[in-house]
Amino acid sequence: MAGLNIADFTPAGILAAEDLGKVHLIGVGGVGMSGLARLLLTRGIPTSGSELREWPALAGLRALGGTIHMQHVPANLDGVDTVVYSTAIPQDHLELEEARRRGLRIMHRSEALAAAMTGRRTVAVAGTHGKTTTTSMITLILQHAGFDPSFVIGGEISEVGSNAHHGSGDLFVAEADESDRSFLLYRPFVSIITNIDADHLNTYGDLAGLEAAFLEYARLTDPAGFIVTCADNDGTRRLAETLRAEGRTVLTYGTAADADLRLSDISSSVLGVRYRAALRGQDAGEIRLPVPGGHFGLNSAAAVLAAVELGVPLRDTVEALAVFPGVRRRFERKGVANGVVVYDEYAYHPVSVTAALETLREVASGGRLVVVFQPYRVYRTRDMEAELAAALGLADEAIILEVFGPGETRGPGEGGVALTAAIDLPAAHKVFVPDWDAVPAEVVRRAHPGDLVVTMGAPPSSLLGDELLAALTAADPAVGGSVSPVAG
Repeated sequence: MAGLNIADFTPAGILAAEDLGKVHLIGVGGVGMSGLARLLLTRGIPTSGSELREWPALAGLRALGGTIHMQHVPANLDGVDTVVYSTAIPQDHLELEEARRRGLRIMHRSEALAAAMTGRRTVAVAGTHGKTTTTSMITLILQHAGFDPSFVIGGEISEVGSNAHHGSGDLFVAEADESDRSFLLYRPFVSIITNIDADHLNTYGDLAGLEAAFLEYARLTDPAGFIVTCADNDGTRRLAETLRAEGRTVLTYGTAADADLRLSDISSSVLGVRYRAALRGQDAGEIRLPVPGGHFGLNSAAAVLAAVELGVPLRDTVEALAVFPGVRRRFERKGVANGVVVYDEYAYHPVSVTAALETLREVASGGRLVVVFQPYRVYRTRDMEAELAAALGLADEAIILEVFGPGETRGPGEGGVALTAAIDLPAAHKVFVPDWDAVPAEVVRRAHPGDLVVTMGAPPSSLLGDELLAALTAADPAVGGSVSPVAG
C-alpha cells in the first residue's frame, strides 16, 4: 500500500461538505467511513454507501436517512455527485472505475473529512497508538464543559453511542491518520501527537521517514494554535525539541520531570487507573478513570492538557474523565457466558498488543487469558513478526486467524501460520485457525470458567465477540478447557 500522493487532491479548505452534493461512500460499514457518513447525514447532506457485510453501524445510518446498498454495482452511483473511498479500497474497484467513467468527483476519505472541517477550529489527534481513546476523551471533556464540538472518531464512545456528531460549537475533533500520509491534508488548530513508534514502514521506509512526516504534520498547525506531545516517547520528544526551536507552542505530558503535565503515583487495577497530576509545577490533584491500564492514563493526560489550554476548567476535565465509559473496541467488555468473560480490543501493533494484554491480565484476576488475534496487514505481520509473537506470548492461549490485508498479497511462508509458530507458547496452547467459522468451537474447547477471552486485531475481529458468547452459552460447561491438539 503506497502513501497517498497529496498533490493529487484539491487543497483542503476549497470545498466545504455542503459543496459535495450527493455523496456515496464505498465500504461505508467500517468505523472510519461510517463516522464520516453519519456526520454528513446529520448535516443534511444526501448520503449513500455500499457494503458486502451487515456491519453494526449500518442500521444507524439507515435510521438517519442514508441509503445503503448491500452490493457493489455501477447503478449505486446513479444521481451521485461525489464518490468517497478509503485506502482499503483498491484503485480498480468497480465503483471507483465507474465513477471515473462518469466523470464524478472522487475523494479520499481524509479529503472529504477535511472538507467537513472547514469553518471550524480543528483538534486533530495523531500518533501510532492511542488516537481513538484520546480523541474520545477530549470529545467527552468538551461535551461535559458545554462546548458541543463536532467530532469523527475511529470508535464509538460507549456513553455517547456514536462515532460522529455535528455540533453547534466552533471546535471539530478528529483523528489524523498517518498510515497513508492523509493526515497531511489537515490544517489543525490543535495537534495532539500521542507517540511515534515504528509502523507503516511500507509507506515511510524507516522510522526516520515516519518521524519526518509527523514533523511535517505538526508544522501544518495554525500558528495561533498549539501542539501537544508525550514527553515519555523518544519520537515525540525529538519532535517537541525541533518544534520549540522553531518558535512553536508545544506542550508536553508524561512522567518525565520536565513535562508540562506531569503524572506520578500511577496505579491501575480492575477498578480503573488513577494518578497525581502536576500542571506546570502546580499540584492539580488526583485524576481517575473507571477503565484500567496505565496507557489510558497517558491518553487522558493528553486530553486534559489540550482541553485546559482551550479554556476548559480543570475541574470539568477531572469530572468528565471520572465517568469516561470507554470506547467500543478499546478494552470493551462484551459479556459473560458459562463463567467465561469476553472482551474486544482493537490493538494490532506489538506495543499496543502488549499494553492491552498486560491490562487484561490485571482484569483476569487469576483466570487464564485466551487471545483470539487477527493480524492486520501482511507487511506489518511479516516485518514485526518477532515483536508480535513476543506480545501474544503474554497470553495463556493464542488462537491466530489469517492476516486481514485488503489489497495485499501474502508471500510464501508469510501470515498467520508463521506468526503462530513464532509465539513462545507450548504447541498445545497455540493454534492457527484459518476458517473464521471454526473459531467459536476452538474457543469453547480451550476456555475454562473463570478465564478471560479477548478478540483482538484487525477490524473484522470485532464481529467475533457475539459469536463466541453464543457458542459459550450453548456449550456444556464441562467441555470447556479441553485443549484440542489441532495442528498449527
